[in-house]
Amino acid sequence: MLARNVTNVSFDSFRELSKDKKVILLYPWANFRNIFLSYFLDEVNEGLIYHRIPENMENLPTWVDGLLKEIQHVIPDFGKKLAKALDGGSSSAMGEALAKDLAKVKSDRVVLFIDELDRVPQDDALNEFITALINNLPDNAQLAVNSRLLTYEPWINWVNSDQAVVLGTAHRRNNLMFTKEESPKPQLEVYAFGRGHVITNGREIRNWDGALPRNLFFYFIDNPLVTRNQIFEVFWPRLSIKDATNVYHVTKRKITERISMNVEDEDNYELTVYSAGFYMPSTKVVRHYDVFDFEEAIEQALISEDAHEQEVLFSHAIDIYKGPFLQTVTLPWVEERRAQLQEMYAEALIGMARLQVAQQAWEVALGFYARALKEVPQREDIHRDAMQMYINLGRPDDAKVQYKALEDHLKKTVGVPPSNESKDLLNSIS
Repeated sequence: MLARNVTNVSFDSFRELSKDKKVILLYPWANFRNIFLSYFLDEVNEGLIYHRIPENMENLPTWVDGLLKEIQHVIPDFGKKLAKALDGGSSSAMGEALAKDLAKVKSDRVVLFIDELDRVPQDDALNEFITALINNLPDNAQLAVNSRLLTYEPWINWVNSDQAVVLGTAHRRNNLMFTKEESPKPQLEVYAFGRGHVITNGREIRNWDGALPRNLFFYFIDNPLVTRNQIFEVFWPRLSIKDATNVYHVTKRKITERISMNVEDEDNYELTVYSAGFYMPSTKVVRHYDVFDFEEAIEQALISEDAHEQEVLFSHAIDIYKGPFLQTVTLPWVEERRAQLQEMYAEALIGMARLQVAQQAWEVALGFYARALKEVPQREDIHRDAMQMYINLGRPDDAKVQYKALEDHLKKTVGVPPSNESKDLLNSIS
C-alpha cells in the first residue's frame, strides 16, 4: 500500500552498521522495516533462523515452545538444552539454553530473527529470558528483533552499552529514543504540509539565504537515507560531478548555519552525517516531522483490526494534514511526493467514511466521502459510495447529481463513460 522507495540501501552498509553487535533492533517504520527485513530474508541465507510470533501469545513458555518447534522443522536436531529448560525451568534458564543451542548451529554467522515480538507479554519473564539469551550468545550469533515496543527494557540497556544497533531509523519522530544523551539537544520541528516551515528550539527559520538550501533541507528530512548520486540526480542532473559537489557543499553549509543560529551556543549542528555511502540523520538534533507522523498513523490504522483504534488513528492523520505537501514548491520530487501524500490523505478520509458506514451514520460518512473526492476525483468507486449514502438518506436527486459529476469528470479526463456498476446503481434509483 505504501509504495514508496525511500532508498536503495546496500546490504554492505547494513553489514557494516550491524558488525560486532550482539543485538539488531528494527523499529517498524513503514519506510524502513520492510527494507531491512527483506535484506535479512534475501541476503542472509546460511545461518538465518527466522520466526514470526503468532498473534495472541499468552505467555513466554508457550511462545518459546512454539519457537523451538518451528526451528526444529528446519534443524531437526536443534534445541536439546532448550527442550530441557522448558520442562519447569526459569525464564533465565530458557534464555541461556537457547543461546547454547544456537552455539551448536554449524554456520559462520547465525542470526535469530524474531519478528513481531510485541505479541509476547512485555513482562519480567520476557526481560529475564532476553537478558539471559543475549548474555550467553556465542560470538558468531546475533539476535535481530522487530517490535513496536523497543523502548521497553532491556533493549535500551543494550543500546547504551554499545552492544545493540538500531536499524530502520537513526531517530524516531518524537524523540531520539535510542541515542545516549549527555545534554539536551536542539529540537527541530519540521512541518511540510502546507507552505512548510521549520522551527529550531521554538524559533522559526525565516531566512534560508535562497530557495535551494530550504529545498535541500526538506529533501533530507523526507529522505532520511540517501546517497550523494541520488541528491545530484534530483538537484543538479546537468552539472558535472565537480560542479555539483561544490554547489552541494555550499548549500549544505548554509543549512547547518540556519539550524545553528537558533541554538544558543557556538556549536555547529549538522542535519546529516555521512556513513557507509549514505547521508543519514545526525544525532546532534532531535527531529519532529509531521509527514512521518501522518504516514505512521495511516499505516497503523490500516493494519489495525480494532475499529475504535482505526478511527483514532485516521482522525489523527486527517488533523495533521494541513494542506498539500510543500504546496508552493514545483520541483519534480516534491510534486511526486505531494501526489502520493494526497492519495494517502484520501485513504484516511475513505477509511473514516467506511467506519461511519459500519455504524450506519450515513450523513457523517457522506461528508468524508465528499472530502475524499476533492482529493481523488478519479475514484469511481468513491463516487458510487457517495451515491449510496444519498440513497440511504432518501435523497435520490442528489445521488443523480453525484453520478453526473462522475460522468463529467470521466468524459473530461479519460474520455470514457462510467462503468456498468455505476450505471446499475443509477438505474436502481426509483
